[in-house]
Amino acid sequence: MTEPLALDKRRLRQSFTRAADTYDAAAVLQREIADRLLERLDLVRMQPQLILDIGCGTGYDLERLARRYPKSWVLGLDIAELMAHRARRRSGLWRRWLGSSTFVCGDAEHLPVTTASADMVVSNLSLQWCDPPRVFDEARRVLRPGGLLMFTTFGPDTLRELREAWRAADQETHVHSFIDMHHLGDMLMHAGFADPVMDMESFTLTYKDVLAVLRDIKHLGAHNAATSRARGLTGKERFARFRAAYEALARDGKIPATYEAVYGHAWVPETGSTRARDGIAAVPLGRIGRRAS
Repeated sequence: MTEPLALDKRRLRQSFTRAADTYDAAAVLQREIADRLLERLDLVRMQPQLILDIGCGTGYDLERLARRYPKSWVLGLDIAELMAHRARRRSGLWRRWLGSSTFVCGDAEHLPVTTASADMVVSNLSLQWCDPPRVFDEARRVLRPGGLLMFTTFGPDTLRELREAWRAADQETHVHSFIDMHHLGDMLMHAGFADPVMDMESFTLTYKDVLAVLRDIKHLGAHNAATSRARGLTGKERFARFRAAYEALARDGKIPATYEAVYGHAWVPETGSTRARDGIAAVPLGRIGRRAS
């Protein structure tokens, strides 16, 4: 099993804060995957009162959830305060005629949400920036019996070309490791979820050159946040080796970047005890900011 890298949460927060104004222009694939995830709700018969979006970013997913469930209260959470602010600003365009919304800055591994208070938890492409077992434990805790968790993340083939090119330059950690969907399914079962369903699909984006790939990643805020990353400058010679190795992978004159999208969903059993979090205060939702109307 591939172990997730230990991440520097401070750097992660800084990276996504800096990307708040460039994210939407670069997030073409992220929106496509979100649309495919939310299409799966066509088969789900439930009318959630509270929906939690973990890693809400600038609010794309939340808007679609609010339109799908106009009577629901949607709660967007992101580790970067500026991202949550952008989502709140975006919500001003739709929340006047849809359900209520609240946006908070918080950590997916320590959700500031009361136990057994949510009906649905959704997370699009944020799990790879977390410790998945902790997130699943927290999602299980905040969901009511019969509640649904839906998520996407990236699988092991993601950015394989980038990883291979960096290996030609040095042995440092430049690209995050990603977890296989079967192991994620096992983690869901261990967290107490029932009937997990996992599947994946592959996307390959193409760019005019290597710098365009790196620029896209930067604009998404997807910097290397591993605690094991090299702290010094890359150096011209190493970067030249990396660039040459990546250019050698070109297809029809285009630089490829592969992404393995993993989709998952699972349910909280209708019967059984809810999971409380010992030693950590659970804050009632009514006290998280002001409920917008």
